[in-house]
Amino acid sequence: MTEKTAKAAKKKTAKKTAKKKTAKKKTAKKTAKKAAKKKTTKASAEDSETTKKKKAPAKLPKGPYDLVIVESPSKAKTIKKYLGKGYQVVASNGHIKDLPKSKLGVDIKSNFEIDLVPITGKKDKIERIQQLAKGADKIYLAPDMDREGEAIAHHLSEEIGKPSKTHRVVFNAVTKSAVQDAIANPAKLKKHMYDSQKTRRVLDRLVGYKISPILWDKVQRGISAGRVQSVALRIIVEREDEIKAFVPEKWYSIAGVMEKDATKFEFKYYGEQSNKKTELTDEDFVKKIVNDVKGKPYNVLEVKKRERKQNPTPPFTTSKLQQEAANKLGFTAKRTMMVAQKLYEGIQLRDHGMQGLITYMRTDSVRTAPEALESVREFIKDKYGKDYLPAEPNMYKKKGSNKVQDAHEAIRPTNLLFTPDEVRGDLEPEQQKLYELIWNKFISSQMTQAIIDQTTVTFENNGHFFRANGSIIKFPGFRTVYLEAAAEKRSKKGGDDEEDDSNDIKSGLLPEIQKDEAIKALKDAIETVSLKC
Repeated sequence: MTEKTAKAAKKKTAKKTAKKKTAKKKTAKKTAKKAAKKKTTKASAEDSETTKKKKAPAKLPKGPYDLVIVESPSKAKTIKKYLGKGYQVVASNGHIKDLPKSKLGVDIKSNFEIDLVPITGKKDKIERIQQLAKGADKIYLAPDMDREGEAIAHHLSEEIGKPSKTHRVVFNAVTKSAVQDAIANPAKLKKHMYDSQKTRRVLDRLVGYKISPILWDKVQRGISAGRVQSVALRIIVEREDEIKAFVPEKWYSIAGVMEKDATKFEFKYYGEQSNKKTELTDEDFVKKIVNDVKGKPYNVLEVKKRERKQNPTPPFTTSKLQQEAANKLGFTAKRTMMVAQKLYEGIQLRDHGMQGLITYMRTDSVRTAPEALESVREFIKDKYGKDYLPAEPNMYKKKGSNKVQDAHEAIRPTNLLFTPDEVRGDLEPEQQKLYELIWNKFISSQMTQAIIDQTTVTFENNGHFFRANGSIIKFPGFRTVYLEAAAEKRSKKGGDDEEDDSNDIKSGLLPEIQKDEAIKALKDAIETVSLKC
């Protein structure tokens, strides 16, 4: 083969190879296009099917029915069981409309008119409610009885658009009798409460929209300010400025320990006169007192005994429940309200089905319904005896109650058959703890006073006067069931609780002491220094 022929053959082979590669690429592209086309067709078909499914209207219930709309799904389940056939109970899952997130939504120049829009994700819920409302004979709007609940009821009414067959119902407790009674006695929507909610919401929006950008600039983006946080922050700043400007002063106290009849007790310096307290601010004077009394007996000048009566406190309001749950259980306010909400809406009990265990938990009232008073008095009499039952029910009135809306009751158990022991095992641990707290507070609120013997002993030593205080529970009364956290703390520090060990100087117990006795200190009086702030 010549060199020319060889070169020609090589070129021919290279051309064939190039053609084959091009053909393969074209085939691969065609295959990819076909596959993509199939995927697109399949996806379109699936989307079409999904759209059909989404748009397919849900079936309406068969037969005549009344529609009840509540806020939460768990409450809806409980109420459905109480009302039975002939009722459809649906939950709005809270608010269905609110101010838009993307703009202010408040027209300041036009009498603060607000622009309410459906909340994101609530469109299907609104459409379902509207659909059920069309076929209903009567519509009962049953969100909570507070301002937020009233706003939800108004928004539902606006969306349903059937005022002639729409009614407002509220119940303080999710129990069968309370729900049925509310349905039997419907009311009208309360515009003044809705206006109140709108005012609060507008304030939130105006303050938040005006102040939040300042925080973004000064602190970090994304955080928000509001009408409450803004005022609270100012108070904190003012208090902090006062603390920084304050010049602390030293002050002193002198105390020691005595023992008689195997009972230890604390005594403290009172003053240079038996009836006038002396403030200790001079270190040299304090040291002089300590040296003057060291190792010397203390003469008993006076033993005063008086009977003191301690009154029970009202059942819980929202703020008091949050405080006590924090002090006794270590719960945050948010956790307390979440647990209380579940107890209010209903818990599945083994032997009693779904039951709402407490009354409405957002309240400023200390009032108790007459039928509940009758029930708790019967319970106290049967369980604790006549001595623990006052002649008349204890009636409580909130300070400034003429200015407080008292539409609600205080927080209490709905049914005294459901004792904490009876529901144990049906409740989560945190629910059990909070329920016991509410239960004990309510029972104790209708019990008799505690009677306490209070004793004050005045001692003299080298012209200086000292005192020892103690008390003995003569009759425990309401303290048998409940003592507030603050009172418990005081009791442990020095004076009220008979259950403490009598050999503990913090028990508040005193031995029998007679006038003109001389008692030596077990531990000599010593000074302690503190900063007066």
